[in-house]
Amino acid sequence: MTWTRHHILSLADWNTQEYNTLLQTASSFREVLSRRTKKVPALQGQVVTNMFFEPSTRTRSSFELAAKRLSADILNFAPGTSSLTKGETILDTAKTYLAMGTDIMVIRHKQAGVPHAIAAEMDRLNTGVSILNAGDGQHEHPSQALLDLFTLCSLLDFDQPRLELLQGKKIAIVGDILHSRVARSNIWSLTEAGMSVHLAGPPTLLPQLFSQIKTDFYPGQLSLHWQLEPALIEADFVMTLRLQHERMTDYLLPSLREYHQGYGITRDRLKLCHPNVKILHPGPVNRGVEISSDLMDDSNFSLIQQQVTSGIAVRMALLYLIGTLAEERSEVKHF
Repeated sequence: MTWTRHHILSLADWNTQEYNTLLQTASSFREVLSRRTKKVPALQGQVVTNMFFEPSTRTRSSFELAAKRLSADILNFAPGTSSLTKGETILDTAKTYLAMGTDIMVIRHKQAGVPHAIAAEMDRLNTGVSILNAGDGQHEHPSQALLDLFTLCSLLDFDQPRLELLQGKKIAIVGDILHSRVARSNIWSLTEAGMSVHLAGPPTLLPQLFSQIKTDFYPGQLSLHWQLEPALIEADFVMTLRLQHERMTDYLLPSLREYHQGYGITRDRLKLCHPNVKILHPGPVNRGVEISSDLMDDSNFSLIQQQVTSGIAVRMALLYLIGTLAEERSEVKHF
């Protein structure tokens, strides 16, 4: 398996071979995680810095545990107690961690483009440091989309997850798509897999611009629906998205109750789907809003816990792939 990607900032230009390499590598690490001794020395001696400029539970904890399982040393950045409060710039903060010997920076920020800016600066300085985008504003969240992909492919073939398994399958992505970086990354990966992707949500949260994202490359595979039912008909999978109140600056919804009545996923609505339909949610979940609470906890339908578990193996794979490449590319990476 060949890997040439130094940074992981977006899924927009990933190809089938890269997805399959990631899936196979994650499958190998999932096997490691099933052992009594769950650590491997793959990144021993390397330093992974988690730079999270906004709150996170699943992503931050998952990356930290993934780095520990690979035997890396870990630095955790806390913006509230950092020199940012004294006027230091984000790039200067990144350079400080670079001077401490960081090999990989995992970055989350509320503004789109921050991981790209840091990656450009690291490349300009010829540091050899790899940047992994853990979510930037309303742009993308690559590792979440990849763990979603791994969860779906593993459901269809646990031992050999691969992209072709999803060819021709239908998925409905429902909810606050306007503010969702998860949806944007999933559009890239799932259409590359040959899935029929149906976006559904109220017009205020599903602007027409989404219909133009992939039209030139994947005609007919991306559809928009301002009513829920057409998206659910014969769907093999349903992904619900959290209403991101913290990013909503306008009055976009009449009420949470009305949203649930129009777009909430319930048992009755799932009757429109394929009989073996499965449900995903990137979390955190607003119970009783995006999805009924009982359905979320029903293992016959819900893949939510599997997504969390998949996240560790996938993020181990990402850190391993770029960490190994970074080590090969540069003998002197710090100043």
